Amino acid sequence: MNDGGRSYRYVGPADVKAAVRSGSEGRPIRSGTDFAGWVAERSAAELAEPCTFVVGTDGVLRLAPRRSEHVACAAGGPVLSAGEIGFSREDGCWVVGEVSNHSTGYCPDTSSWPAVAQALDRAGLRYPTGFTNQVVFRRCPACRERNIVREDDFVCVFCGSELPALWNVDLSGQGP
Repeated sequence: MNDGGRSYRYVGPADVKAAVRSGSEGRPIRSGTDFAGWVAERSAAELAEPCTFVVGTDGVLRLAPRRSEHVACAAGGPVLSAGEIGFSREDGCWVVGEVSNHSTGYCPDTSSWPAVAQALDRAGLRYPTGFTNQVVFRRCPACRERNIVREDDFVCVFCGSELPALWNVDLSGQGP
């Protein structure tokens, strides 16, 4: 259910994607009932920390334990967004307390938020107005390394070259 937003291919290490096995994908959350079932199976310790999420190109939110690889959560496929998400209880209801686009395997742009919001709407969850922690990803045109831009310093941490202002991690469609 891509509404015209960009989809993101996996751009991380090839060996991580090669390790993805059928059945390792994240739990699809299509409704509040799905989310309630997923929460009921989690321990208090698991629920106390953020977990891995992806929004597949079908618009479905998928959740997996925090230390899961995003590419495994997505069953190796492309996504509309990916990152980490944390839940808390407010007024007896589960809500999204924190959510980021922090996925170094997919490096989604901050503009992927609408896909997350739509998936959370379908899951019946209240959520913030945007990513609570936005991660800016860029690929260095000189050395081709993926970078996380910190404090608006658009300089490659690997070779010192200037990074572009616009998202460019996988524009060629050829991956890393």
